[in-house]
Amino acid sequence: MQTTQARAFARLRSSAAPVALLIALSAGPAFAQTATLPAQAAPTAAAADEDKDKDIVVTGSIFRRSAAETALPITVVTAQNIERAGITNITDAVRSISADGAGSIGNGFTSGFSAGGAAISLRNLGVSSTLVLIDGLRSTNFPLNDDGHNAYVDLNSIPLVNVQQVQVLKDGASSTYGADAIGGVVNIITRKHVTGIEGGVQGGATEKGDGQKYRAHLLAGYGDYDRQGFNVYVGGDYEFGGRITAASRGFPFNTLDLRRINGQDNNRADDTLTQATPNAVVTRVTQTDLNNPLAGSVANATTPALFTSLTPLANCPFGTFSENTSSRVGTACAHDITNEYAQILPRQERMDAVARLSLRISDNIEGYLAGSYARDRVDIINPPRAIRQTQAFGGQPSTATSNPGIVLPVYICSSGINCSTAADRQLNPNNPYAAAYAANPAAGAARIYYLFGDVDSGSKRINEVYRVSGGLSGHFGDSWDWSVQAAYSQDNLRYTVYGWANEAALIKAINTGSYNFVNPSLNSQAVRDAVLPPITALSKSSEATVDASLSRTLFTLPGGDSKLAVGGQFRRETLTNNSLNPNLDVPGLSTAQAYGKRSVWAGFFEFDVPVLSVLNVNLSGRYDHYSTGIGRFSPKATAKFQPIKEIALRGSYSEGFRAPTFAESDPRSSYSGFVGQTPDAGFKAAHPNNAAYTVAYSLGRGYVGNPNIQPEKSKSFTVGTVIEPVRWLTLTADYFNVKKSNLIVTGPQTSDAINAYYSVESKTFASAAAAAAAACAAVAAVGTGYSCNVIDAADPFSLNALPRLLVLNAPYVNASYEVIAGLQFGASARVPITSGLHFETRLDVQETMKYDLHPAGGAVQHYAGTVGPEDLSSGGGTPRWRGNWQNTLILGQVALTTTTYYVGRMKAVAADQSTSVNGDTSCAAVVYKDASGGTSFCNINSFIYTDVNVDFTVNDKFKFFFTVGNAFNARAPIFANNAYTTQPNYLTSWHNAGIVGRTFQAGANFKF
Repeated sequence: MQTTQARAFARLRSSAAPVALLIALSAGPAFAQTATLPAQAAPTAAAADEDKDKDIVVTGSIFRRSAAETALPITVVTAQNIERAGITNITDAVRSISADGAGSIGNGFTSGFSAGGAAISLRNLGVSSTLVLIDGLRSTNFPLNDDGHNAYVDLNSIPLVNVQQVQVLKDGASSTYGADAIGGVVNIITRKHVTGIEGGVQGGATEKGDGQKYRAHLLAGYGDYDRQGFNVYVGGDYEFGGRITAASRGFPFNTLDLRRINGQDNNRADDTLTQATPNAVVTRVTQTDLNNPLAGSVANATTPALFTSLTPLANCPFGTFSENTSSRVGTACAHDITNEYAQILPRQERMDAVARLSLRISDNIEGYLAGSYARDRVDIINPPRAIRQTQAFGGQPSTATSNPGIVLPVYICSSGINCSTAADRQLNPNNPYAAAYAANPAAGAARIYYLFGDVDSGSKRINEVYRVSGGLSGHFGDSWDWSVQAAYSQDNLRYTVYGWANEAALIKAINTGSYNFVNPSLNSQAVRDAVLPPITALSKSSEATVDASLSRTLFTLPGGDSKLAVGGQFRRETLTNNSLNPNLDVPGLSTAQAYGKRSVWAGFFEFDVPVLSVLNVNLSGRYDHYSTGIGRFSPKATAKFQPIKEIALRGSYSEGFRAPTFAESDPRSSYSGFVGQTPDAGFKAAHPNNAAYTVAYSLGRGYVGNPNIQPEKSKSFTVGTVIEPVRWLTLTADYFNVKKSNLIVTGPQTSDAINAYYSVESKTFASAAAAAAAACAAVAAVGTGYSCNVIDAADPFSLNALPRLLVLNAPYVNASYEVIAGLQFGASARVPITSGLHFETRLDVQETMKYDLHPAGGAVQHYAGTVGPEDLSSGGGTPRWRGNWQNTLILGQVALTTTTYYVGRMKAVAADQSTSVNGDTSCAAVVYKDASGGTSFCNINSFIYTDVNVDFTVNDKFKFFFTVGNAFNARAPIFANNAYTTQPNYLTSWHNAGIVGRTFQAGANFKF
């Protein structure tokens, strides 16, 4: 261990350049942004009401003590910090912490399982390994799982109006809190007492006039707790955030065509006739079953295939393009779907209410009862869906492939059945070949390529969280303290999606001719709703907790009183995550579902031993037993050595676990997760005449809950120092190392299986079916549980070539381990310059030195400094460096705050992508090549931006403020993102401020 620590601190000395850059840029003139918040190393700038009681419950300990006394690495964000930075919600406050790393979920994620949710991933260990508490008690998880299986508390559901501070413990804490605290703990501390009325309003927008943001909040309380023995308060928040589109931000964040900067043109909607667009094109094929629009032939009726635009070419909104090759001939309307439909931030509306009653029951007993309600609505716009979709998971391959597509018949009739012989038959006005093939309808079907552009496409998520908590605490005798607390929370999610075609309704509309494909704008709303009805799923989760503890002073040691605490906890957790597509009748729509119920009993202890005046040792442990059969003991030891007042050394060792989520362990749970797949040169060579077939696409992996899955386990240690050379300056530095083993992984050999499938792409076969059979045999040979689920139909222009793999079956297993290590730095200072002038500064930086996955029997996968893990939260990436630095100059009634944020350079490659053979993260493995096939897009530049906030305190009742975000309008670095085209050419986790651009806000707060 000493060797590891020595290497770590050597690395610290040799890698200080980014910190120096951060310091230099923060020192200059700056403006502030409302979307982020600096952290502070210790609560030195706490609000006045926080200073009344220095002994607080520090996250990670049962005992009350001041935060300065703890040996734990804790970052504190106070209500004053939040107010100065113009922060309007808990999400932005928490996710600004530099320890938030790989797997973090922000509001910019507008596709995937967790679109609309937000979560933090401490020390890169994932959202399901980060525990979020409210006043030390758990809250229920969001009913939808990130990446289909990771559970988390939605930060959007936590009210801000009564938050006193946010404590972030950057250390393992299973010995105190049980499962899921491997990465650390975020503890939202709410205010206990409020007297009078306080509130405020603020509003603003981006420099471009969009992304409007408004907030109003009010809090009212009555009762002098010290004098009258009670206090009651109520309050609420309202916040609105406006939509920001990709088109409004321009090149290169609004297109997949990067030729202007020597990149590739991955927009196939302006050069490829087989790419679906909102203006339909058709080509003639045969139809083997005249009642079934899915029964068109794969092969085209002519060579070359002749394509016809159903939209008159003079009416094309963005001009036209033509193809004239040996494979395809025709002219169609040109489009750039990303520019037309992609969005950077969705429309979001939050509202919440809080209430609390605090009561002194007797001289020795206190009690409280608190409740909250939060409603979060997110409206997301997505590009329109294609008329032909692939089934996500569990569908029949015969109906789930994207080829041969859907055909329009020659005849239509009122019943939609046997129209070629029906008495009321008529030629199909949507089929331009109908008249010519009236006598031979089987030969005149029109295969259609079309996006439902006349129908809103996207989703609406209304998430309501109800929470009530209460407790009693007190003391008896000379040294006994006790506490009993309980909480219940329920999360009700109403999830509605738009723009998905019901297969049976679509077939009927095609056969009856009720849907107008020639001019979709003429379709009535009734017709649209019949074919593409809004689809709603209701899901919910709940958490009930009862927690009790008893502590007392045991005996006196040279360093002070030793203390012992013991306690127990009972929890009941439930989840009902209903599928949007339970009948598999909406091709392409997610089939994810998860269910479960379990009870948890736990007992825990903590023993605080001040061995000497300069040495304090703390021992703790907890045993958790789950009704599903899981049992785990989690120990922890911490120590703080302070030989002199100015210097303290601290360290800890802990073991912890992450319990399997219901999605991972319940056999009723299943999902198909999709990641980007870019066909390689060999596959493209086998399909030379169909660029739409070889463009990057989403490849699904299907998983079913495994009841035999076991918890993940962790061993972690931290070692660091706290230096206080003068009373107004605190410096901290900590090294952390976490080994998480027995990982719950979704197919550790998935990349191998995908590579195995495509290993036959260059071979010659008698048919596409024969090629697929050989490829699927290669997949099965990779290992147990790997198999083909859905294979695309043949490429109409390469009938004997290997078709695409659409969905791969892979198992949940406990396998592999990962090691994550890094350095964390903090600084906090309050410098009195004159009687009316003082300066405050806070620095929060993390370097991820190592994020290594050790798969069983495979090469080590290195993720630090790359966009890996690609399978985690849409490939958000793992920056090596992340930090923020806030500086405040207070002169009389005016406070000027500047904040600088830094995200380090990364590589645009992930060791877990299928093209990264043996975990290669060199530029040779990068997916996106430039126009000449080179790797000039391999590196994603570092990103730094600066914000300012100006406060004007009129008197003790009124304060006005003005904020400017990203004052220098720093532009997000380019990430040519083939894998997740809903985030065109940028990383939403870390660079969102550079897409949004400069913002402005103004507001006022009052207090009576």
